[in-house]
Amino acid sequence: MGKPKGKYAWTATVGEKGQIVIPKQAREIFDIHPGDTLVLLGDEKRGIAIPPKTMFSQFAAAVFETEQEAD
Repeated sequence: MGKPKGKYAWTATVGEKGQIVIPKQAREIFDIHPGDTLVLLGDEKRGIAIPPKTMFSQFAAAVFETEQEAD
């Protein structure tokens, strides 16, 4: 059974200050650079997600567009 296309799994170790290092391959795939701000989404049952910034930007744009239409 091969790896599904476009699906990845990595591990990261949490340091003493609560910091993690995002693996290089993940940073390259998701275009993450030093100084970028990431959004962490948490669900106590499902865990933590760090969506690609392009997905979050699209989500935020849709939210604000909907709010403007309601005015």
